[in-house]
Amino acid sequence: MIESLFPNVNWESMGEAALETIYMSAIAVTATFILGTLLGLILFLTDKGNLWQNRSIHAVVAAVVNVFRSIPFIILIILLIPFTNFILNTMLGPSAALPALIAGAAPFYARMVEIGLREVDKGVIEAAQSMGAGQWNIISKVLLPESMPALISGITVTSIALVSYTAMAGVIGAGGLGDLAYREGYQRMATDVIVVATAAILLIVFLLQLLGDWLTYKTDKR
Repeated sequence: MIESLFPNVNWESMGEAALETIYMSAIAVTATFILGTLLGLILFLTDKGNLWQNRSIHAVVAAVVNVFRSIPFIILIILLIPFTNFILNTMLGPSAALPALIAGAAPFYARMVEIGLREVDKGVIEAAQSMGAGQWNIISKVLLPESMPALISGITVTSIALVSYTAMAGVIGAGGLGDLAYREGYQRMATDVIVVATAAILLIVFLLQLLGDWLTYKTDKR
């Protein structure tokens, strides 16, 4: 029955492509969460009136974030080909897409982190300072825990964007469902392959959204 509905779909290849997409997404989301959180913290802490106020550092980090956030992803992949070749000695395969995925998503998430940190009640920070808490304690025990629901919500949005980025990366040989849909579906006029690959991507997105919503609910103390 399934074979008659989707005669051109190679289910083994589809499974392998799905695993490649999950691999790229998982590694990129993890790295983006770490790097984006660090960048967001620097943006917030070095801004006027905050713990590490420093106009020069804030301006430089903000400029880097804005530049990488503004470059269309497909162009970013091309720009990073020499760097990818240098560190991985190839520009093909799922791992080769990771530098561009992280470079494209981390600055985007950094701005979300900065926004989330701005929403933390200043009174809570001042109360911690009055009790003698050091800067690192304020960051680790006040800022990050208080902003965690916003950070999780932000990484959920970013992870969904990363799944779509993997599909674009597939067009230039990164593998995954996007690559399969383009090579086996579009180029061979096999609409059923495109439909199944799209459905698989949607399933991954829905699962990410459900997980993100659940984690946000669990960490929200309100």
